[in-house]
Amino acid sequence: METRVAVMSIIVEEPASVEPLNALLHEFGEYIIGRMGIPYRQRGISIISIAMDAPQNTTAALSGRIGKLPGVSVKTAYSAVIGGANGTR
Repeated sequence: METRVAVMSIIVEEPASVEPLNALLHEFGEYIIGRMGIPYRQRGISIISIAMDAPQNTTAALSGRIGKLPGVSVKTAYSAVIGGANGTR
């Protein structure tokens, strides 16, 4: 199956959504290359970046599920590079 590298940017404004968000990220963990989270305490939000290598429909499914969480915003940018199941071109 073809995969694409993508970067997902997530802003969490509702602390109660952190636990369900982490559960979703764990569920899709096999596709996640790396994750960076920054708590911005002065604004009371968290900023999270997720790098993924997954089929595009899998990335879109995760993004859609994250976007349904209350107080959570998500945007995804896709690489033009398409690879095989093991990430090769």
